[in-house]
Amino acid sequence: MNVNKILLFIFILVATPFLLQSQAFAMKIGLVDGVKQVSVGTSKDAQLISPLHNKAFYKLSAMKAYPFKATGNTISIELQNQWFNLNINRVVVKPNDSGFISTKRRWYRGEFIIENRGGNLVVVNNLPLEDYLLGVVPSEMPSKWSYEALKAQAIAARSYAIANKGKRASRGYDLKDTPEDQAYGGASAETATTNSAVIETKGVVITYNQKVIPAYYSASAGGHTVNSGAVWNKDLPFLKSVPSFDEGIKKNGHGLGMSQHGANKLAQSGYSAYQILTYYYNNVKFGKLDPAWAL
Repeated sequence: MNVNKILLFIFILVATPFLLQSQAFAMKIGLVDGVKQVSVGTSKDAQLISPLHNKAFYKLSAMKAYPFKATGNTISIELQNQWFNLNINRVVVKPNDSGFISTKRRWYRGEFIIENRGGNLVVVNNLPLEDYLLGVVPSEMPSKWSYEALKAQAIAARSYAIANKGKRASRGYDLKDTPEDQAYGGASAETATTNSAVIETKGVVITYNQKVIPAYYSASAGGHTVNSGAVWNKDLPFLKSVPSFDEGIKKNGHGLGMSQHGANKLAQSGYSAYQILTYYYNNVKFGKLDPAWAL
Protein backbone atom coordinates (compact mmCIF):
# COMPACT_ATOMS: atom_id res chain seq x y z
CA MET A 1 0.00 0.00 0.00
CA ASN A 2 1.42 3.42 -0.94
CA VAL A 3 1.65 6.69 0.97
CA ASN A 4 -1.48 8.13 -0.61
CA LYS A 5 -3.51 5.20 0.67
CA ILE A 6 -2.22 5.92 4.15
CA LEU A 7 -3.62 9.44 3.81
CA LEU A 8 -6.96 7.92 2.85
CA PHE A 9 -6.88 5.81 5.95
CA ILE A 10 -6.30 8.86 8.09
CA PHE A 11 -2.95 -16.70 38.66
CA ILE A 12 -3.70 -19.02 40.94
CA LEU A 13 -1.68 -22.16 40.17
CA VAL A 14 -0.97 -25.54 41.73
CA ALA A 15 0.33 -28.76 40.24
CA THR A 16 -3.32 -29.84 39.75
CA PRO A 17 -5.78 -28.53 38.79
CA PHE A 18 -4.48 -26.05 36.22
CA LEU A 19 -6.45 -22.86 36.44
CA LEU A 20 -4.91 -20.35 34.03
CA GLN A 21 -6.04 -20.17 30.43
CA SER A 22 -3.56 -20.09 27.55
CA GLN A 23 -4.18 -16.41 26.79
CA ALA A 24 -2.71 -15.58 30.19
CA PHE A 25 0.71 -16.71 28.99
CA ALA A 26 1.53 -13.50 27.15
CA MET A 27 3.47 -10.53 28.45
CA LYS A 28 3.50 -6.85 27.58
CA ILE A 29 6.92 -5.40 28.34
CA GLY A 30 7.53 -1.65 28.38
CA LEU A 31 10.65 -0.89 26.33
CA VAL A 32 10.27 2.87 25.84
CA ASP A 33 8.08 5.23 27.84
CA GLY A 34 7.64 8.99 27.72
CA VAL A 35 9.43 9.94 24.48
CA LYS A 36 8.33 12.16 21.62
CA GLN A 37 9.88 10.07 18.86
CA VAL A 38 11.14 6.52 18.33
CA SER A 39 12.48 4.46 15.43
CA VAL A 40 11.40 0.89 14.71
CA GLY A 41 12.68 -1.69 12.23
CA THR A 42 11.98 -5.32 11.37
CA SER A 43 14.08 -8.22 10.08
CA LYS A 44 11.34 -9.20 7.63
CA ASP A 45 8.53 -7.27 6.00
CA ALA A 46 5.93 -6.24 8.58
CA GLN A 47 2.35 -5.09 8.81
CA LEU A 48 1.21 -1.81 10.32
CA ILE A 49 -2.07 -2.65 12.02
CA SER A 50 -4.81 -0.46 13.46
CA PRO A 51 -6.05 -2.04 16.72
CA LEU A 52 -9.19 0.08 16.36
CA HIS A 53 -10.21 -1.79 13.22
CA ASN A 54 -7.94 -4.85 13.62
CA LYS A 55 -6.78 -4.39 10.03
CA ALA A 56 -3.38 -4.02 8.40
CA PHE A 57 -3.16 -0.82 6.35
CA TYR A 58 0.50 -0.53 5.34
CA LYS A 59 3.49 -2.80 4.68
CA LEU A 60 6.82 -1.89 6.27
CA SER A 61 9.91 -3.06 4.40
CA ALA A 62 12.50 -5.25 6.09
CA MET A 63 15.76 -3.84 7.47
CA LYS A 64 14.62 -0.23 7.28
CA ALA A 65 14.17 2.23 10.14
CA TYR A 66 10.75 3.86 10.44
CA PRO A 67 10.47 6.91 12.72
CA PHE A 68 7.25 7.41 14.69
CA LYS A 69 6.41 10.55 16.65
CA ALA A 70 3.69 11.84 18.93
CA THR A 71 1.50 14.42 17.22
CA GLY A 72 -0.92 15.86 19.75
CA ASN A 73 -2.79 12.78 20.93
CA THR A 74 -2.14 10.79 17.75
CA ILE A 75 0.80 9.05 16.06
CA SER A 76 2.65 10.08 12.90
CA ILE A 77 5.04 8.02 10.78
CA GLU A 78 7.81 9.27 8.49
CA LEU A 79 7.65 7.79 4.97
CA GLN A 80 9.69 8.98 1.99
CA ASN A 81 10.97 11.93 4.03
CA GLN A 82 7.45 13.12 4.84
CA TRP A 83 5.47 12.87 8.06
CA PHE A 84 1.96 11.42 7.86
CA ASN A 85 -0.52 11.58 10.71
CA LEU A 86 -2.20 8.19 11.18
CA ASN A 87 -5.04 9.83 13.14
CA ILE A 88 -5.03 7.06 15.73
CA ASN A 89 -3.36 6.93 19.14
CA ARG A 90 -2.30 3.27 18.99
CA VAL A 91 -0.71 1.16 16.28
CA VAL A 92 0.75 -2.36 16.11
CA VAL A 93 3.89 -3.34 14.18
CA LYS A 94 3.78 -7.07 13.41
CA PRO A 95 6.66 -8.74 11.50
CA ASN A 96 5.79 -11.41 8.95
CA ASP A 97 6.95 -15.02 9.20
CA SER A 98 8.17 -14.87 12.81
CA GLY A 99 10.57 -12.07 12.00
CA PHE A 100 12.24 -9.94 14.64
CA ILE A 101 11.51 -6.32 15.49
CA SER A 102 13.96 -3.68 16.61
CA THR A 103 14.28 -0.55 18.71
CA LYS A 104 16.95 0.76 21.12
CA ARG A 105 19.57 -1.09 19.00
CA ARG A 106 18.15 -4.47 20.02
CA TRP A 107 16.12 -7.18 18.32
CA TYR A 108 12.97 -8.56 19.94
CA ARG A 109 10.55 -11.39 19.33
CA GLY A 110 6.81 -10.81 19.04
CA GLU A 111 5.27 -7.49 18.04
CA PHE A 112 5.36 -3.85 19.11
CA ILE A 113 2.44 -1.78 20.31
CA ILE A 114 3.16 1.92 19.89
CA GLU A 115 0.80 4.15 21.83
CA ASN A 116 0.43 7.87 22.42
CA ARG A 117 -0.28 8.32 26.11
CA GLY A 118 -0.68 11.93 27.16
CA GLY A 119 1.36 13.32 24.29
CA ASN A 120 4.29 10.93 24.62
CA LEU A 121 5.00 7.57 23.01
CA VAL A 122 5.14 4.23 24.81
CA VAL A 123 6.59 1.20 23.00
CA VAL A 124 5.45 -2.17 24.31
CA ASN A 125 6.81 -5.57 23.30
CA ASN A 126 3.86 -7.97 23.19
CA LEU A 127 5.01 -11.60 23.13
CA PRO A 128 4.48 -15.06 24.65
CA LEU A 129 5.73 -15.56 28.20
CA GLU A 130 8.28 -18.22 27.25
CA ASP A 131 9.74 -16.01 24.50
CA TYR A 132 10.01 -13.17 27.01
CA LEU A 133 11.99 -15.40 29.37
CA LEU A 134 14.50 -16.19 26.62
CA GLY A 135 15.55 -12.54 26.86
CA VAL A 136 15.37 -12.34 30.67
CA VAL A 137 17.57 -15.21 31.85
CA PRO A 138 20.80 -14.12 30.05
CA SER A 139 20.13 -10.51 31.07
CA GLU A 140 19.75 -11.45 34.74
CA MET A 141 22.43 -14.16 35.05
CA PRO A 142 25.68 -14.79 33.13
CA SER A 143 25.10 -17.53 30.57
CA LYS A 144 28.40 -19.22 31.50
CA TRP A 145 27.22 -19.93 35.04
CA SER A 146 26.22 -23.43 36.12
CA TYR A 147 23.31 -24.85 34.17
CA GLU A 148 21.19 -25.72 37.22
CA ALA A 149 21.54 -22.11 38.41
CA LEU A 150 20.30 -20.94 35.01
CA LYS A 151 17.30 -23.27 35.30
CA ALA A 152 16.58 -21.92 38.78
CA GLN A 153 16.77 -18.39 37.36
CA ALA A 154 14.32 -19.31 34.59
CA ILE A 155 11.78 -20.68 37.07
CA ALA A 156 12.16 -17.72 39.43
CA ALA A 157 11.82 -15.23 36.56
CA ARG A 158 8.75 -17.01 35.19
CA SER A 159 7.12 -16.98 38.62
CA TYR A 160 7.94 -13.31 39.14
CA ALA A 161 6.44 -12.44 35.75
CA ILE A 162 3.18 -14.32 36.34
CA ALA A 163 2.76 -12.99 39.89
CA ASN A 164 3.37 -9.41 38.73
CA LYS A 165 1.41 -9.50 35.49
CA GLY A 166 -0.46 -6.20 35.18
CA LYS A 167 1.79 -4.47 37.70
CA ARG A 168 2.18 -1.45 35.41
CA ALA A 169 -1.17 -1.60 33.64
CA SER A 170 -1.64 2.15 34.12
CA ARG A 171 1.18 2.62 31.58
CA GLY A 172 -0.17 0.04 29.13
CA TYR A 173 2.16 -2.85 29.96
CA ASP A 174 2.91 -5.49 32.58
CA LEU A 175 6.58 -4.97 33.46
CA LYS A 176 9.50 -2.75 32.57
CA ASP A 177 12.55 -4.17 30.79
CA THR A 178 14.91 -2.98 33.55
CA PRO A 179 16.06 -4.47 36.88
CA GLU A 180 13.32 -2.39 38.47
CA ASP A 181 11.21 -5.37 37.41
CA GLN A 182 13.38 -7.85 35.48
CA ALA A 183 16.23 -7.07 33.09
CA TYR A 184 15.14 -8.02 29.58
CA GLY A 185 17.43 -7.74 26.56
CA GLY A 186 15.17 -9.28 23.95
CA ALA A 187 16.39 -11.69 21.29
CA SER A 188 19.72 -9.84 21.14
CA ALA A 189 20.58 -11.16 24.61
CA GLU A 190 19.75 -14.81 23.92
CA THR A 191 22.29 -17.63 24.09
CA ALA A 192 21.95 -21.32 23.30
CA THR A 193 22.58 -22.31 26.92
CA THR A 194 20.08 -19.94 28.52
CA ASN A 195 17.48 -20.75 25.86
CA SER A 196 17.89 -24.42 26.77
CA ALA A 197 17.38 -23.63 30.47
CA VAL A 198 14.11 -21.84 29.67
CA ILE A 199 12.88 -24.56 27.34
CA GLU A 200 13.76 -27.37 29.74
CA THR A 201 11.75 -25.72 32.54
CA LYS A 202 8.88 -24.67 30.27
CA GLY A 203 5.85 -23.58 32.27
CA VAL A 204 7.29 -24.38 35.70
CA VAL A 205 6.39 -21.90 38.45
CA ILE A 206 6.89 -21.67 42.21
CA THR A 207 3.72 -21.71 44.32
CA TYR A 208 2.80 -21.09 47.94
CA ASN A 209 -0.69 -21.75 49.27
CA GLN A 210 -1.87 -22.48 45.72
CA LYS A 211 -0.68 -19.16 44.31
CA VAL A 212 2.29 -18.30 42.14
CA ILE A 213 4.77 -16.34 44.22
CA PRO A 214 6.63 -13.20 43.17
CA ALA A 215 9.99 -14.99 43.37
CA TYR A 216 12.19 -12.07 44.37
CA TYR A 217 15.91 -12.46 43.80
CA SER A 218 19.01 -10.31 43.84
CA ALA A 219 22.61 -10.59 42.68
CA SER A 220 23.96 -11.23 46.17
CA ALA A 221 22.76 -10.95 49.75
CA GLY A 222 26.16 -10.48 51.36
CA GLY A 223 26.14 -13.74 53.31
CA HIS A 224 22.54 -13.86 54.52
CA THR A 225 19.15 -13.22 52.88
CA VAL A 226 16.62 -11.10 54.75
CA ASN A 227 12.99 -11.46 55.77
CA SER A 228 10.60 -9.42 53.65
CA GLY A 229 9.59 -7.47 56.76
CA ALA A 230 13.07 -5.98 56.88
CA VAL A 231 12.46 -4.38 53.47
CA TRP A 232 8.72 -3.65 53.33
CA ASN A 233 7.56 -3.95 56.96
CA LYS A 234 5.44 -6.85 55.75
CA ASP A 235 6.33 -10.50 56.20
CA LEU A 236 5.75 -12.90 53.33
CA PRO A 237 5.80 -16.49 54.62
CA PHE A 238 7.82 -17.84 51.70
CA LEU A 239 10.65 -15.34 52.24
CA LYS A 240 12.70 -16.29 55.27
CA SER A 241 16.23 -15.29 56.18
CA VAL A 242 18.78 -18.02 55.36
CA PRO A 243 22.54 -18.16 54.73
CA SER A 244 22.92 -17.02 51.14
CA PHE A 245 26.11 -18.92 50.15
CA ASP A 246 27.59 -15.79 48.62
CA GLU A 247 30.14 -14.97 51.33
CA GLY A 248 32.88 -12.65 50.19
CA ILE A 249 30.65 -11.04 47.56
CA LYS A 250 29.43 -7.55 48.34
CA LYS A 251 25.69 -7.29 48.84
CA ASN A 252 24.02 -6.17 45.62
CA GLY A 253 20.25 -5.76 45.72
CA HIS A 254 17.50 -6.05 48.30
CA GLY A 255 18.68 -9.42 49.63
CA LEU A 256 15.24 -11.06 49.39
CA GLY A 257 14.77 -14.60 48.14
CA MET A 258 17.33 -16.22 45.87
CA SER A 259 20.88 -14.94 45.77
CA GLN A 260 22.03 -15.40 42.19
CA HIS A 261 25.67 -15.80 43.21
CA GLY A 262 24.58 -18.20 45.93
CA ALA A 263 22.49 -20.19 43.46
CA ASN A 264 25.50 -20.57 41.20
CA LYS A 265 27.65 -21.75 44.11
CA LEU A 266 25.02 -24.29 45.16
CA ALA A 267 24.76 -25.52 41.57
CA GLN A 268 28.52 -25.94 41.44
CA SER A 269 28.20 -28.07 44.60
CA GLY A 270 25.73 -30.41 42.90
CA TYR A 271 22.37 -28.95 43.88
CA SER A 272 19.56 -29.12 41.31
CA ALA A 273 17.49 -26.12 40.29
CA TYR A 274 14.58 -27.36 42.39
CA GLN A 275 16.77 -27.89 45.46
CA ILE A 276 18.17 -24.39 45.06
CA LEU A 277 14.72 -22.85 44.86
CA THR A 278 13.28 -24.78 47.81
CA TYR A 279 16.29 -23.64 49.82
CA TYR A 280 15.75 -19.94 49.14
CA TYR A 281 11.93 -19.97 49.17
CA ASN A 282 10.25 -21.39 52.27
CA ASN A 283 7.65 -24.22 52.06
CA VAL A 284 6.98 -23.79 48.36
CA LYS A 285 5.79 -26.22 45.70
CA PHE A 286 6.14 -26.34 41.94
CA GLY A 287 3.33 -26.18 39.40
CA LYS A 288 2.98 -25.97 35.64
CA LEU A 289 1.05 -23.48 33.60
CA ASP A 290 -0.31 -26.06 31.18
CA PRO A 291 -1.62 -29.56 31.95
CA ALA A 292 0.20 -30.93 28.90
CA TRP A 293 3.53 -30.13 30.59
CA ALA A 294 3.28 -32.55 33.54
CA LEU A 295 6.11 -32.53 36.05
